[in-house]
Amino acid sequence: MILVDSYCGHCGLALDEGSHDACRERLRMEPPRYCVHCARRMVVQVSPTSWTARCVEHGELASA
Repeated sequence: MILVDSYCGHCGLALDEGSHDACRERLRMEPPRYCVHCARRMVVQVSPTSWTARCVEHGELASA
């Protein structure tokens, strides 16, 4: 099953609703707050060197 990004990870709105240029810029420096697959608010933990974000439905993302 291939999941498609349908929502903005910063504001949680659908990607086809307006411009998300400012959101993309902020996501370069901050972890996502919303799941890009279902728009649920994620549990985010930030440390000085990394971050993790967990969606109840779709699992965990981590910084590189």
